Amino acid sequence: MKKITGTFLAALAISNCAFAFTDADIDQSFFPYKSQVPAFVGLTPGLVINKSNVQKFKELLDSATFALIEKGQLEIPIEQTESISLHPNYVAATKKNAHQVKLGSNPGTIEGYVAGRPFPFAPDKKDPRAGEKLAFNYKYTQVVGDSGRIYPFPWIYIDYATGKVERQIDFDFHFISLKHRTTQAPMPDVLPNSANIYRDIYLKVLSPPDLKNTQLLIQRFDDDTKIDDSYLSLGFQRRVRRLATGQTSDSFLGSDLMIEDFEGYNGRVLDAEWKYLETKSMLMPVYRHSESKQLGPKDEDGYGMVTFGGQAKCFPNIPWSLRQVHVIESIPTNPSSPIGKRLMYMDAQGTVFPMILIYDKKGSLWKRWEVGFSDSAFHAPVNKSAGIMIYTTASMLDVQAQHCSALALKMQSEPTANPPSMFSVQFLRGGD
Repeated sequence: MKKITGTFLAALAISNCAFAFTDADIDQSFFPYKSQVPAFVGLTPGLVINKSNVQKFKELLDSATFALIEKGQLEIPIEQTESISLHPNYVAATKKNAHQVKLGSNPGTIEGYVAGRPFPFAPDKKDPRAGEKLAFNYKYTQVVGDSGRIYPFPWIYIDYATGKVERQIDFDFHFISLKHRTTQAPMPDVLPNSANIYRDIYLKVLSPPDLKNTQLLIQRFDDDTKIDDSYLSLGFQRRVRRLATGQTSDSFLGSDLMIEDFEGYNGRVLDAEWKYLETKSMLMPVYRHSESKQLGPKDEDGYGMVTFGGQAKCFPNIPWSLRQVHVIESIPTNPSSPIGKRLMYMDAQGTVFPMILIYDKKGSLWKRWEVGFSDSAFHAPVNKSAGIMIYTTASMLDVQAQHCSALALKMQSEPTANPPSMFSVQFLRGGD
């Protein structure tokens, strides 16, 4: 922990000064397109942005996506901007509790949080801790609801230069929030929870045989100053070991992802210094999944998985739309991290990250991390009333190694497949 300086204390006084906001301000946070939908000259639904016209839309794209399109390696179809209705319980919890929430005196600490969005108002560039507040909005967002499962979940490893598919790993992922619950019983907490864990992630490898039954458990505490407890069980070893902190930034099972990359960003607030840069209209991979025209074969629920195209078939075949986006710079606080910084593009309505650019210590672009999101009402039938901005696909491109990992998935936000007992070391020991 860095020593708290006079400058930080002054910043704290500014950032936690009295800020009066109304229910109307909260409604603007959750429904930013109610009064005005972003527009740009020449950008219309049905348009395909490609090498021939990308210059016209350069200011709407992150630099890595623009470069890919300019080189002819990617094309993106445009869909109309649509509002995504988050669960009314989550909105109501925000209106009930947000007035008492503030950042703590130390970086990465929060006080008065109960449930909902902690800081449901427009970020202010004059506030030196605005980025930190946005990071807490992400921590407590409803990215999978109070619990969820991803299955099926294939990860495809691809040589970007040749298009050769090197291998496929099939996963079964599970998530649960033990605290601050608003949409699934029990609410607000799952008890007992003596360790005061906020959220758990459990995954299991289903194939190929050499990795089958590999399991990972991540336990994130409500107190963000506590380091996650993470445990790995390798199927062939038949034993559970605790992961060292630094292993979360290593390649996960030979993919282009780190554990830190799960769900877009899977670190603590305290693991980075957060700087809010600006809010602007940008094109993001946000769409209505069930209306997409390039899905794979439909399953018994009528759900089709995302397909991939572009160079080496590394990029999701999904529409993009013009969204209100908060741009954040995130610099790891751990000096041993291989990452120099992240440029993180947060969807203002959902407080999730559809796009993250990862830079190395020299300041050069290292990876482009795209996560596709849909309104859960336009997804699998089980998610019809989930009230979340649900992820449907992802693509990690290592631009330096010329390699990518393409992820297709089916997320289901429901509790029956995610019993609390699953998220324990004891379950790992008996889970193979």
